[in-house]
Amino acid sequence: MSRRGSSERLECLIGHLRTSNWNWNWNWMKKKKKRAAVLICVFEGPDGSLRVILTKRASSLSTHSGEVALPGGKSDQSDPDDVHTAFREAKEEIGLDPSLVSFLTLLPPFHTKYGVTIIPVVGVLSDKDAFTPILNSAEVEAIFDVPLEMFLKNDNRRAEEKEWMGEKHLVHYFDYEVGNNKYVIWAITAAILIRAATLVLQRQPDFLEQRPKIWGGMAENDT
Repeated sequence: MSRRGSSERLECLIGHLRTSNWNWNWNWMKKKKKRAAVLICVFEGPDGSLRVILTKRASSLSTHSGEVALPGGKSDQSDPDDVHTAFREAKEEIGLDPSLVSFLTLLPPFHTKYGVTIIPVVGVLSDKDAFTPILNSAEVEAIFDVPLEMFLKNDNRRAEEKEWMGEKHLVHYFDYEVGNNKYVIWAITAAILIRAATLVLQRQPDFLEQRPKIWGGMAENDT
């Protein structure tokens, strides 16, 4: 039986991701002390396209203030696993009830140059109408959603070549406008979403990704 509000496309997505087996060392990951988890919450838009929920961080925050981010945050000692971390943070930040989200899979981890390991948690919100956002103003300034496919297209995308420890890489910027609000999704958040879109939609980006090796995630052209 289908989940409430879930279309055939979402059911196929759920089946595909739950049977996927990403090849990464989970036992090694458990030893990482500085870790965080983000929620890639996918739902089906009115036009049938898959969309993902994003936030704009509060301008009062001491780090990454005003930047676009995925719901999520640092792991607490009381969190039993990364899924719980992502779901707990999403509830704290935007009022997303974990019972509304079906957990699908974990994506391979990303690593920041500050030594933090980020675990992307993929979940499906089958009934978008059941979700009424409640923003924590101390952490989140705005919530919005974008088509997941935009992270595979050249439209509204620009890239800047950078160098880190002798390695050249590209930092991608995706511009998105809704109403009178303009948002820029960039850096590691953009990299995570490029990887998520590649795996969920099962096709490669229309552009060269070339992210820094330190970020990890998955190798170029690895599906």
